[in-house]
Amino acid sequence: MARRGIAFGVAAYALWGLFPLYWPLLKPAGAVEILAHRIMWSLVAVAAVLAARRSLRWVRTLTVRQVALLALAAVVVTVNWGTYIYAVNSGQTIEAALGYFINPLISVLFGVVVFRERLRTWQWCAVGMGTLAVVVLTVDYGRPPWIALVLAFAFGTYGLIKKFVDMPSAEGLAVETAVLFLPAMGFVLMLEGQGEGTFGHHGVGQAVLLAAAGVVTAVPMMFFNAAAIRLPLTVIGMLQYLAPVLQFAIGVFVQHEEMPASRWTGFLLVWLALVMLTWDGLRAARREALPETA
Repeated sequence: MARRGIAFGVAAYALWGLFPLYWPLLKPAGAVEILAHRIMWSLVAVAAVLAARRSLRWVRTLTVRQVALLALAAVVVTVNWGTYIYAVNSGQTIEAALGYFINPLISVLFGVVVFRERLRTWQWCAVGMGTLAVVVLTVDYGRPPWIALVLAFAFGTYGLIKKFVDMPSAEGLAVETAVLFLPAMGFVLMLEGQGEGTFGHHGVGQAVLLAAAGVVTAVPMMFFNAAAIRLPLTVIGMLQYLAPVLQFAIGVFVQHEEMPASRWTGFLLVWLALVMLTWDGLRAARREALPETA
């Protein structure tokens, strides 16, 4: 069970980490057009998966509260998806990776603000180190690293909402993309009417890749869901760093983005903060497990 869970988790985060290699293939489509197609084809893909499972009874059990929360989640994840596609296709993959590196720190802050959790000493140190890193990177970029901050806060908010909804990832994604389907389709049709759409106008390959965005979105979600039900949160927490590590490596070694010394300093501070956070989390988990094994 654990081995399969780890395999599913690695597959999910590795695919998410390789996204920077995929979105540039969809050019000359702009970020918003790619986003619209991603939403539309994701609904098609996830609906096919649910139909194959014959798992449609859950639709009847949806409450108004769940639909409202998932609609809000849909808006938040749209911001996340759109910002990420824009970042990658405009040569800012490293800053996008930063967003997912600092996301665990944002989740810790949400725990304090929303759930009134009390932070341990090392958690406070990690948050402080992460804040210092953002200051250093603001000086480096000459502006706040807004792409990273938007991605981190949007994804953190999305996870928070999904926690309140308490619904499996496939079913949740189906509702979210259904909420956004008509606006996305309307935007694509508007582009086509204005002669600015790219779907079907730049070869079969580009059209297929745009449509495949749905599968590319749905597959890692399925893998993640399979991992989440088989693995403890501590293991999931460790695996989540695989995605930004791959994104960072692609930005540095494949897309050859600039990494001056000051930027390396900021990233090293973030990584140090994550080491603190991870070490503290593992230590706390071990402490909680001791009474059970005594």
